[in-house]
Amino acid sequence: MSRVYNFSPGPAALPEPVLRQAAEEMLDWRGAGCGVMEMSHRGKEFGAIVEQAESDLRALLAIPANYRVLFLQGGATQQFAQIPMNLLAGGSADYVVTGAWSAKADREAQRIAAAIGGRVRVAASTEAGGFRGLPPPGVMDADPTASYLHLCTNETVHGVEVHDLAGLLPASPVPVVADMSSHILSRPVDVARYGMIYAGAQKNIGPSGLVVVVIRDDLLGRAWAGTPSVLDYKAMADNGSMLNTPPTYAIYVAGLVFQWLKAQGGLAAIEAINIEKARLLYDFLDASDFYDNFVEASCRSRMNIPFLLRDERLNDAFLAEAREAGLVQLKGHKSVGGMRASIYNAMPLEGVQALVAFMRDFAARHG
Repeated sequence: MSRVYNFSPGPAALPEPVLRQAAEEMLDWRGAGCGVMEMSHRGKEFGAIVEQAESDLRALLAIPANYRVLFLQGGATQQFAQIPMNLLAGGSADYVVTGAWSAKADREAQRIAAAIGGRVRVAASTEAGGFRGLPPPGVMDADPTASYLHLCTNETVHGVEVHDLAGLLPASPVPVVADMSSHILSRPVDVARYGMIYAGAQKNIGPSGLVVVVIRDDLLGRAWAGTPSVLDYKAMADNGSMLNTPPTYAIYVAGLVFQWLKAQGGLAAIEAINIEKARLLYDFLDASDFYDNFVEASCRSRMNIPFLLRDERLNDAFLAEAREAGLVQLKGHKSVGGMRASIYNAMPLEGVQALVAFMRDFAARHG
């Protein structure tokens, strides 16, 4: 079997060693006589799996002791509603809008605030400039009394990444809530700088259907009185993420990914590889008069790299020939057009090298 290089933005490629281990353990997990999908989430076998997954994630991110780790059902989009239900508490929340996902988070929070009370405001937005960069210094209209400030630290659609949080946000006691879905575990993070971090699993962690939440203890117990128990962070924390049946198989695969990352040398080591992959593709794009990347250089994403063919009439041919070459899922988001290469942790350097070689050849033949 020949596997393709999968540049999908999500659900995305998983490390091949993880897939092979999951396949080997599908019918019988380590002598249990059944697979993980068949286990009781209350049993000792799955208890060991989830405890190891949390321990490994804590080690990878150096999560402080005063933060809880939650493995929840759903995805980041569900969190757009769940966050204000838990944290708004009738007060005000600030949103930084830098792309499609933070814009959706803001719109959903506005709906929730209208229903339960409270106020959601946009502290800064780059929509007028086409979401090609981050807000410049000095334009942030942040409320120092807000219940929280929300941002997306890597915009999957528009390819904008926050590399320096301190350079973007003013010093403030307001808890920062960050959607890190598409670059979590791609580099070290100072978790203590955030009140809450959340991430849908299907980009850099594991299968879809799982969302990981890392939340500071003091932010628990603030939920709106009408919040369903299964959506209440404190209720889930008090029950070890098992108030109801969790997405057991997705947690198991996520745990295998965490172990794989540790075997690579941890987040500092994987960051060095990610920097090399991104530099290879960006350097090629910058030197080309056939392709174009429209994101400001200071905030280009290492994970999601959108680019355009300057002659858009060639888009269909590009995608068809790329597929023939074993390079798939390169079509850009409908709101942006063009192409997008998502090069998460599981994408090897050889995949990016193959993409650049194909792009160079395609330009030579069609330019």
